[in-house]
Amino acid sequence: MPEIESREVHLLHRPSGLPDPGDFEVVQTTVAEPGDGEVRVRNRWLSVDPYMRGRMYDRPSYVPPFALGKVMQGGALGVVESSGDEGFTPGDWVLSDLGWREAFVAPARALTKVDPDLAPPQTYLGVLGMPGFTAWVGMLEIGKLGEGQHVFVSGAAGAVGSVACQIAKIHDCTVVGSAGSDEKVAWLRDVARVDEPFNYKTVRNLHRYLPTVAGDGFDIYFDNVGGDHLEAALLRMKNFGRVVLCGAIEHYNAAVPPPGPRTLTVAIGKRLTLKGFIVFDHIALRSRFVSDMVTWMRDGRVKWEETVFDGIERSVEAFLGLFSGANLGKMLVKI
Repeated sequence: MPEIESREVHLLHRPSGLPDPGDFEVVQTTVAEPGDGEVRVRNRWLSVDPYMRGRMYDRPSYVPPFALGKVMQGGALGVVESSGDEGFTPGDWVLSDLGWREAFVAPARALTKVDPDLAPPQTYLGVLGMPGFTAWVGMLEIGKLGEGQHVFVSGAAGAVGSVACQIAKIHDCTVVGSAGSDEKVAWLRDVARVDEPFNYKTVRNLHRYLPTVAGDGFDIYFDNVGGDHLEAALLRMKNFGRVVLCGAIEHYNAAVPPPGPRTLTVAIGKRLTLKGFIVFDHIALRSRFVSDMVTWMRDGRVKWEETVFDGIERSVEAFLGLFSGANLGKMLVKI
C-alpha cells in the first residue's frame, strides 16, 4: 500500500489556567508503509481524559510532559491496515497510547490486540479500559471495599466515577454520588442504581448537605474532584475509613496551587487512610479486572454511557468539555 494522508493534533503552547483552542493545532501529515516489525494503523476512536491536563505542564510527574510541537499522546483504538509483523494482520483491532492522530506507523510492540467480539470495540477505551480499570483498582485494591459499606463517589457520572459507583452497588453498598447536572443525577439514580445522587451545583454547600446523606459516616470516599468535596467528605468519614485519591479535577487548571484541605487534621483522630494511586502500577491485576468487568457488563450489573464527538478536528473541543462537565460517562472522539 502507498503512503496515506493523515491529520494529527499537536500541542503548541503550555496553557496557564484552562487551555484554549489556540494552544493546539491540527497538522496534516503523511504515513508511510510499515517496515519490518512495524504496523500501520487507521484509528477509529480516540480517548480524551482529565489526566492529560497535567501532562501539559513542564514538570516532573509519573508520566513525561507532552512535547511542544508534537502529537498529543493518549489512548487510541484502531484497525490494522498493513503489517510488517507476523503477529498482526489487516483487520485486527489494536490499542495504542500514540494519541490524537488519524493514522500512524508504529513498532508492533507498541500495540495491544483486542477482541471486538468480547465487547464493543470503543469500550476498551472506557469501561473495559483504563477508566474502568482505575475504578476497579481504586475500589477493590485501594479502598478495600467490603459488602454492605457506605460509599461516597465524587464525579460520579464520569468515566471512572460511574464504574466505581456500580462496583460498590455490586457489593451491596449504599452509594452517594455527586454530579454536575440534573441529567447526570437522573442517570445515576435510574441506571447506575446510586442510592443518593445529587447535583453539587444545586446543593452548593457540601458541608451542610453531606450530613443529610452520610448516615453514621462513610467507609470509603472515592475522590475524583478534590477541593470542597474532599474537605466535606473528610468530616463525614467513619473511624478507620479509606479515602481513595484518584483525581482532583477541580484543581487541574489552577494557575496557582490551591491550599490543602482545611479539614485534613480530622484524619488523625478518625485514623483515616488517604491513599493516592496510579492504575498502571497494578497492571498485573488486569486479567482479573477484565474477567470481572466482562461478566458484569454481560449480566447488566455494569452499564456505561459514552459522549462522542465526531472527527479529529473536534478532539480539542471534546477535551475541553471534560472541564465544563460536557460528558456523561466516557468522553470519546470517533474518527
